[in-house]
Amino acid sequence: MTDYCASHELLTLPQALAVVRHVVEPIMEEEDCSCGRALGRVLRRPFTAPVDLPLFDQAAMDGYALRRSDITSEPPYRLRVVGTVRAGQVWKTPLQPGECVRIFTGAALPESADSVVMQEHVERDGEDIVLANATRSYDHIRRAGEDIARGADLFRMPKLLRAIDVSLLAASGVERVPVTRQLRIACMTTGDELAVPGRPLPPGKIYDSNRPLLRGLLTQPAYRVTDLGNVGDDRERLREVLRKATGDHDVIVTTGGASHGDYDLMPPLLAELGEIYFWQIAVKPGKPLLFGRIGKTYVFALPGNPLAVMVAMHHIVIPALRRLCDLPIEPPLQLAATSLDRLKKSPGRLEFQQGVLSWQDDGYIVRSAGGQGSHQLGSASRANAYIVLPAECRGIAPGETVIVEPFCAFETV
Repeated sequence: MTDYCASHELLTLPQALAVVRHVVEPIMEEEDCSCGRALGRVLRRPFTAPVDLPLFDQAAMDGYALRRSDITSEPPYRLRVVGTVRAGQVWKTPLQPGECVRIFTGAALPESADSVVMQEHVERDGEDIVLANATRSYDHIRRAGEDIARGADLFRMPKLLRAIDVSLLAASGVERVPVTRQLRIACMTTGDELAVPGRPLPPGKIYDSNRPLLRGLLTQPAYRVTDLGNVGDDRERLREVLRKATGDHDVIVTTGGASHGDYDLMPPLLAELGEIYFWQIAVKPGKPLLFGRIGKTYVFALPGNPLAVMVAMHHIVIPALRRLCDLPIEPPLQLAATSLDRLKKSPGRLEFQQGVLSWQDDGYIVRSAGGQGSHQLGSASRANAYIVLPAECRGIAPGETVIVEPFCAFETV
């Protein structure tokens, strides 16, 4: 087999991401989406507020709405309660001198009222209230448009819509928005050794854990994922599956068969069917990562070990998917933490170890999650963060500061 990597140095992670930024072109197609289904979708173009938020002057708490001009003399102040207004109601007549209304949070402010006094600061005396202290104009009032004025941009672009963003759209009365169409992603595994979970396991076989891992990492509303199953190590079958998938998908993600062995079929097939942008990166785990293109479909061939798959997905593939969605490729959240364990490492490659991050006293601490082999799912299951060890690092002693990346930082597009 041709060694496509013979004349190339390993790319660093920043170099690989630079290639992704340069090569991957955002999808420009859009579709109309109801706000009820817009969570996790990417807003396609700027959207202006159709109304003021708040819609009208309203009480910020339970109390009494009054005219500030009625309490300009020396305290105490006595006002007549002429009614009650609840949220959803409107007081239809302007307040007259010396009048106030009982008002509840969210209710529209009566005409001519310009202040709300908290109910805790009022004494009720029959049909009157007595205030011991003066209030200020617009105390405890939400002014119309103070949050967002009509015609203002609702979001900074580009925008991945979160739950609070969908809430903002609903508060603005928006029913439908233009979003980037879903990315069409195909995923598959390779390897004759893989068997389907739930069935008897023949000798020498292992259960396919990478397909559920890929599906889990690609469970986002912005993606539409097709599981193509396990293709095995049949060159002709793999060629045909790749050829067919390129016609219907924006991205193909495979695991296994991406290194130098006799049954590592992805490098020669990708070279035959399309083009290779890079192969192998200076990252552990995840070195044999292949990125290329067949026609208009981007192809990521990942290593076969599950922890290498996870690292490659988090640090290369998902950033590429963000780029396809026209979102910026942003570095993951990184925190400084004190290592409680001795961490072994050889210099040469950037390494992501599995760690358990927590808070103690006045800072973050991190422990090793256990064995760091790229096949060790048990350690990864216990972990909640990567411990990021630079390429030049020769190991970490207990008490030293390390950089960690919480897994929760990778849970969105």
